[in-house]
Amino acid sequence: MPEPDISSDPITTRILSELRQDSRISNAVLAERVGLSASSCWRRVRALEETGAIRRYTVDLNDEALGLSFSAIVHVNLVRHDKTMMADFIRMTRTTDAVRACYATTGAADYHLHVTCRDHHAYNRFLDDKLLSLPAVKGAQTFLILKTIKA
Repeated sequence: MPEPDISSDPITTRILSELRQDSRISNAVLAERVGLSASSCWRRVRALEETGAIRRYTVDLNDEALGLSFSAIVHVNLVRHDKTMMADFIRMTRTTDAVRACYATTGAADYHLHVTCRDHHAYNRFLDDKLLSLPAVKGAQTFLILKTIKA
């Protein structure tokens, strides 16, 4: 099957929209919602997976229900971009549960982290024990998330 053209195919766009809302939706229900036969829908979803358009299926966590009431965007500046030191920083972001996302960006900060913790005490432990203890990290600026409009 040829690669799907996501930008110009309204059915593929609807499939992706439905899967973003509920990635556990059954193929039969998905097919019905987008107006395809179950087999045709399954082939399209499979093609999206095979081409990498769908990388993985995941879960949307409710931080409040999990007792995670502290959430922040952290702008991180590095001392220098030494490969070994950067590898340690990247490893920390990938292995620390409090770090929900890490983005390398342009602009004033080298990286932006989305960090979620139980409270500000846990966040301070994250800063002291994880982030600021890394030799690559020059500094960090914390921006508290007051309300999520779109995640």
